[in-house]
Amino acid sequence: MPQIFHRSFNTISRVTIFGAVFILAGLGWALSVFVRSSYASNVGIVRAQPIPFSHEHHVNGLGIDCRYCHNSVEHSAYPGMPPTKTSMNCHEQIWVGSEMLAPVRESYRTGVPIEWSRVHRLADFAYFNHSVHVQKGVGCTTCHGPVNHMPLMWQHGTLLMEWCLECHRRPEKFVRDRKDVFSVEWAEPANQLEIGRELVQEYRIQSLIHCSTCHR
Repeated sequence: MPQIFHRSFNTISRVTIFGAVFILAGLGWALSVFVRSSYASNVGIVRAQPIPFSHEHHVNGLGIDCRYCHNSVEHSAYPGMPPTKTSMNCHEQIWVGSEMLAPVRESYRTGVPIEWSRVHRLADFAYFNHSVHVQKGVGCTTCHGPVNHMPLMWQHGTLLMEWCLECHRRPEKFVRDRKDVFSVEWAEPANQLEIGRELVQEYRIQSLIHCSTCHR
């Protein structure tokens, strides 16, 4: 029986098969890099806001506690956004004629809330409760980064599932004393793992990695 295909087709077939494998592997690698990039995850991207509110000025410069503005963070799933009245508690007395704060005064006069651009946007299919994490000793800066050094707020963590699981699998690496949860000056001690294990026992922290923990 005459040969239909030339012998070179054997080589071409092998090259094609192996080439496809490497191409698919390369595409998988490129995709994994992309989803972790700031373009996809929004890490480090500053959002334009109707008013250039500076956490650096208010937290570092004035020493305002997180809970003054985010007053439901200890007992609610959501930290809460401060109403205009919270800003006016101070700005009825200081910077009363500032053009930059004109939208604040207008919001207070009309009762129309300021529309802030959301910085941390967790996927809709993921459930996150701020109060649970705060009560278990997870500090604000653990997730939100050094807010006291942010002139304008940006997203510190990727908010990817692997980022959350890193803490859920080994909470002793991240947990701190409850009295330090809202401290922006807190620094990880040299014996963090030793202290963390004690706090995990004291606060009865469970390593919750089941799907239903976050996906309900």
